[in-house]
Amino acid sequence: MQKQLLMGNEAFAHAALKAGVRVAAGYPGTPSSEVIETIAAEHAAGRAQGIHVEWSTNEKAALELLAGAAYAGARTLFTCKQVGLNVASDALMSLNYVGIKGGTVLFVADDPGPISSQTEQDTRRFGAFAKVPVLDPATPDQGCEMIEAAYELSEAYRTPVIVRPTTRVCHASTFLEFPDVTTARDIPEEGFVRDSKWVIFPKRAFEAHGEINERLKQIAEDASTGALSAFNPIEGGGATEQGETPQLGIVAGGVSTMYVREALRILAERCHTAGVDMPAYRFMQIGMPFPFPEHAAQDFAGGLDQIIVFEELDHVIEDALLAMCGKLHAGYEVLGKLNGYTRDRGENTVDDALERLAKYLGIEQVLGAASARPLGDDVSRETSVRVSGDSTTPLAYDGALPVRPPVLCAGCPHRGSFYAIKRALGKTPAVLCGDIGCYTLGNAMPLDAVDTCLCMGAGITMAQGFSVVEPQKKTVAFVGDSTFFASGLTGIVNAVYNQHDITVAVLDNATTAMTGSQPHPGTGVTLMGPKSQPVSIESVLKAVGFKCIVHANPFVFEESAAAAKEAIEFEGPSAIIYEGPCISLSKPGEPVSIDAGACTGCKRCITEIGCPGIGFDASLRGPASGGRGQAFIDRSLCNGCGLCTQICPFDAILLPGQRPDGAEERGEGASHA
Repeated sequence: MQKQLLMGNEAFAHAALKAGVRVAAGYPGTPSSEVIETIAAEHAAGRAQGIHVEWSTNEKAALELLAGAAYAGARTLFTCKQVGLNVASDALMSLNYVGIKGGTVLFVADDPGPISSQTEQDTRRFGAFAKVPVLDPATPDQGCEMIEAAYELSEAYRTPVIVRPTTRVCHASTFLEFPDVTTARDIPEEGFVRDSKWVIFPKRAFEAHGEINERLKQIAEDASTGALSAFNPIEGGGATEQGETPQLGIVAGGVSTMYVREALRILAERCHTAGVDMPAYRFMQIGMPFPFPEHAAQDFAGGLDQIIVFEELDHVIEDALLAMCGKLHAGYEVLGKLNGYTRDRGENTVDDALERLAKYLGIEQVLGAASARPLGDDVSRETSVRVSGDSTTPLAYDGALPVRPPVLCAGCPHRGSFYAIKRALGKTPAVLCGDIGCYTLGNAMPLDAVDTCLCMGAGITMAQGFSVVEPQKKTVAFVGDSTFFASGLTGIVNAVYNQHDITVAVLDNATTAMTGSQPHPGTGVTLMGPKSQPVSIESVLKAVGFKCIVHANPFVFEESAAAAKEAIEFEGPSAIIYEGPCISLSKPGEPVSIDAGACTGCKRCITEIGCPGIGFDASLRGPASGGRGQAFIDRSLCNGCGLCTQICPFDAILLPGQRPDGAEERGEGASHA
């Protein structure tokens, strides 16, 4: 056993390995990706023995693969982010009816904010919809305990179980102890046993629905009085030293539990400092939001007049308490998202909980009192930096933080692809359909090349819808190489089958870039070691019936624009495959430079492609720019891709080794392309 400082997701991976998981599969998506990556690293190092781990083509493929393994009795782990569960939902809804044999845990990471997602979808709702138990950890430590309990619960009731951490839990760090080497549990000797129960006929589904409803009652009781009750603790409840019986209740779920506990600790300190009695209250964490631990919640609510609920995303716990209040004809009032007492979206914070709890407990006056840990307006912006010996110099900053909107990286191949298509279209009416990934950022100015973005793979099929109702417009669908395999295949087949006049621009940067550069079928790299034959995007397009398929290097403008023009003018389904490596995969070249004598200060290099490696200094002067200022290159960002050298109309941007007098011939595109 070795104690290590681990990120939450790393800890969850180790917890699954300790529990004996034999097959782990998922699809990358922040904030969940590190779980599969950690398992793969442990396997590669020889510390996770007997396990199969993979990035599947998409979430649906991953869960269906795991269902087969679980039917044979293997413990399995599925990972995705909240919107990924949408893709796997077809399999999940039926899997719960069929049931499993080996423990099956679905690790689904939610993203309040949302920080890196298109929605704030709440997986607790999905659990209730699918009638699958959900565990909601407050910390990485508790999450590890929940994963172990989830496997036991899954096998005891033959049901999949969801463990739903949120971003802050996934990416928090803690010290935990795990075995140095783990071995996957053996599957039962009999393995998969043929039985009609594995086939989901209507009669069997009807019977299974009744079994599901019955087991949910049993699980809810276990969550109130059995082993699972440890995840739904109640604190306080007796009379205080002053003989005061609590009439106020506080309930929290997920990471909000820790925010509320910290806020209550700070309030207690401030009450002590201010000489104010801390009001009596009762606190409960709901670690299993579905099925709701109703009997435990009844014990908690007894004698309370009001209950305030802190949870992120939907009002799931709040709804359950309101339903219980109506069912029991109880007299308590529930305060939360529905009546504006807590945040109705986004993440909770300690500061926010502190202010709301002070108001709820009737002690707002202590917020201004001195405290061992001041928060909110009491936080000093001043810090100290050591400059020499023991002396320190205070640093203070009272201004607004600069706005840093997300932008495509300097040297990103997608920039050239977007620019080439926009230039090829010119003034031709068009609709440009985007997709989920780095290239969603193509919607920003100056590229302005993404008109729609719905969900993974939808750009291809949405373009077909536009082509039907607005045939006078050209429709272009952008899709990444990873998304092409994950959820684009259905759309490209539909385009051929129904002969839709669209152009699919495949932005092939040889990785799944946005979620951390994971491999995909087009790379041939697998997590189990041996490299398989990469799946050719062009071969797939040809196989389904695309007649026009062109290739281009997105760092070479003329080539890229010509390819775009050819594909767009083709009648029927066409495709452009833009092949240029993500900057995380390629060695940066020498930065370009500005010829101060030739720069006119026209800003076209900035207003055309918007590369963050190019800036503008209005104070610079030159023979061609006069008082207009000049562009400059940020050498810390520029990787020498060379796209800007092809955009400047005055040849004022120079490739490495090129002299301002043009004595050396200008290169064609990226130094690394």
